[in-house]
Amino acid sequence: MYLLTIRDGLNTRHVGPYLSPKQAADDLDRLLPLCGERARWLIHALESPAELMASLGAGAARTAVVAV
Repeated sequence: MYLLTIRDGLNTRHVGPYLSPKQAADDLDRLLPLCGERARWLIHALESPAELMASLGAGAARTAVVAV
């Protein structure tokens, strides 16, 4: 899944989710003319919570936490 983020001045819009980056880019072509000329955009790949927790758990097993 992908998410389109458009920053236009102080406004930030999050649009999506999309199944592919191509769908997000097609929607960007439709939305960008409605924004200011200095608008910035990004297409983000979304992570599922289960995948994120699995990657954090694997990293935690390799890293020791020391309290000072």
